[in-house]
Amino acid sequence: MSKTIIVSNRLPLQVKLNENKLEITPSVGGLATGMKSVHKEGDGIWIGWSGLTEEELDESLSKKVDTAVAKENCAAVNLTQCDIDNFYYGFSNRTLWPLFHYFMEYTEFEKDFWESYKAVNQKFAEVVLENLEDGDNVWVHDYQLLLLPQLIKEKKPDTSIGFFLHIPFPSYEIFRTFPWREELLTGMLGADLIGFHTYDYERHFLSSIKRILRLDVKFNEVVYHDRIVKVDSFPMGIDYKKFHQASVSHTKMNVKERSELQKRLDDHIQSSVDTKLILSIDRLDYTKGIPNRIRAFEYFLNKYPEFKEKVRLIMLSVPSRSNVPQYQLLKKETDELVGRINGQFATVSWTPIWYFYRSMPFNNLIDLYTSADVALITPVRDGMNLVAKEYVATRTKKDGVLILSEMAGASKEMNEALMINPNNFEQIADAIKQALEMPVEEQIARNTILQKRLERYSVEKWAHEFMKSLDATKNLGQVIVSEKLDTKLTNQMIEDYKKSKSSLILLDYDGTLSGFQDNPQNANPDMELFQLLDALNNQPNTDMVIISGRDKETFEKWFGNKEYSLITDHGVWLKKRNKDWEALERLKNDWMENIRPILETFVDRTPGTFIEEKKYSLAWHYRKADPELAQIRTMELNTVLTSLISNNDLTVLKGNKVIEIKSSSVNKGRAASRLLSLKNYDFIFTIGDDWTDEYMFEEVPENAYTIKVGFKKTKAKYYVKDTNEVRKLLTKFID
Repeated sequence: MSKTIIVSNRLPLQVKLNENKLEITPSVGGLATGMKSVHKEGDGIWIGWSGLTEEELDESLSKKVDTAVAKENCAAVNLTQCDIDNFYYGFSNRTLWPLFHYFMEYTEFEKDFWESYKAVNQKFAEVVLENLEDGDNVWVHDYQLLLLPQLIKEKKPDTSIGFFLHIPFPSYEIFRTFPWREELLTGMLGADLIGFHTYDYERHFLSSIKRILRLDVKFNEVVYHDRIVKVDSFPMGIDYKKFHQASVSHTKMNVKERSELQKRLDDHIQSSVDTKLILSIDRLDYTKGIPNRIRAFEYFLNKYPEFKEKVRLIMLSVPSRSNVPQYQLLKKETDELVGRINGQFATVSWTPIWYFYRSMPFNNLIDLYTSADVALITPVRDGMNLVAKEYVATRTKKDGVLILSEMAGASKEMNEALMINPNNFEQIADAIKQALEMPVEEQIARNTILQKRLERYSVEKWAHEFMKSLDATKNLGQVIVSEKLDTKLTNQMIEDYKKSKSSLILLDYDGTLSGFQDNPQNANPDMELFQLLDALNNQPNTDMVIISGRDKETFEKWFGNKEYSLITDHGVWLKKRNKDWEALERLKNDWMENIRPILETFVDRTPGTFIEEKKYSLAWHYRKADPELAQIRTMELNTVLTSLISNNDLTVLKGNKVIEIKSSSVNKGRAASRLLSLKNYDFIFTIGDDWTDEYMFEEVPENAYTIKVGFKKTKAKYYVKDTNEVRKLLTKFID
């Protein structure tokens, strides 16, 4: 039975070493809870680091760790202290974390960190591959393992791989500054399904894919080599029942059962009828906007002094990455701000801010959630923010108000909260006042909607939806009508070729024999290609023809001294082996004078584009243009040209990042049909990569081998991945 392998930086276990004895306890948290059901299904395995470095473990302890985690259906990846310093504290948390959260001033681009990141992703890949069997699914989590999907896919191409990013994906303008951007994107594209918390992050990712890797994106699907990668958003939920039921139990406690914290909170609440508590809970991280929140609270007290001695801000900051300099500075700034404001406003009976710098057990969190009238959640950038959802889930009477930063991923699905810009103190102060004065009926109306949504889309539902979408990607490739040219089909084709008495091999040039270049003139044939074509051209009983949209002059320059048969300009000129050029069509080109100025205006308005002028056609190339601008311009140009050429016997051809205008009486299909009429071939092979080659595929007989380069909709029977595969395939024709 197939299983699901979950991969994350850490295992869902707390593994501690106490006097050479191992203590293992399950982790509590969003991901561990959400993946519980996926982990338990079948023979699921969770792979991650145990939390203990190789230096802390001798051989016997290492075996004990492996045995202990195996009992929990887990497998440990062994990491050294150097790995943790460079891969985790270094690249993950000093490069990716600040960059993806828009803190470019904190981002460090250290080559040593990057090398360690690659090496550790490889270590994870090795453990995954040891546990991977045919038919298994793999679900990779988060920014520490962005290269892992591709590393698995390279070794096991048929494995179904999902990847989920739990932090924001930055806009293209931020991401483009990253030195190893192509490697990260191709690493992620090893997955069949890539998930984000919000549509914004999905959109940013697709924008980078288009602009940096220049890949085709159709809606939310990326065509990558011979695969379609699906990109989608799945907002992560919480374990709603756990928080709601804990809150229900909490309200039933008698006074004696209450915690010390709850008793202190009760004292404050009972001190006056109009006393209010505002709650703020975060990891101490610069992305959470904690200093801004404190300053905004100070601004509120100054703007609305009537709330002094009535309102208290309870701040819980959970220690985080305390060995990183930015976090040490943040703690210092936070301590100083709290001290200054408490010093400025405090009275004998009232301290405006209660500040806790520590972790709290679950029951104390419930104390805080259930006691607070308002939750103030104001990150400057946050992938999701589950605290906002947890607060709402604990409101058993449906009262309480959530003030939420629009920069948190959670804001996209929690519109009933009071939304604020975390940098706008005026707005935050007004929102606090509105929250404190909001009628209970309005609070209940807002929270009723929020609670229904959170209960419905829980963390288990999130995991289930992702796995369902991952299963659906297995059918994505079926929309492409052609079949992958595998070893068995190739062998059959070569057998048919060997048996044939007369063979025709039709080869497109750009995108088939040679890869695309920003400047088409740079795509000239290399020595390897010449050797391949020479050998193919000398095969007995074989007519090899290169059939291209290129102009005659270019092919004369490249292949003039060769004995190849050539067709240029989509079928205007033919040069038979050892003979001179002959015109297959009599064409006019006076129409160019009217069309050229139109193309020139599009070149002026679209940076990175240019016109290629051939004898009988004009081509507008947009390979170097911004993909999103090019998409708009191609639609505009197509509309303009279609209305202009309707009565002129001209046609508009859409090639690979090029629009070409030429006579409609000329195409590769007509040229191929001419060749077929000259001789009786019993083996025909034709290969090409864009729409101009579809005419050729249509024209050749049913028993011909028609092959498309790339994973695209086509009339060809088979497809191969890229120009490298084309060359490998053509060598098989040579004895």
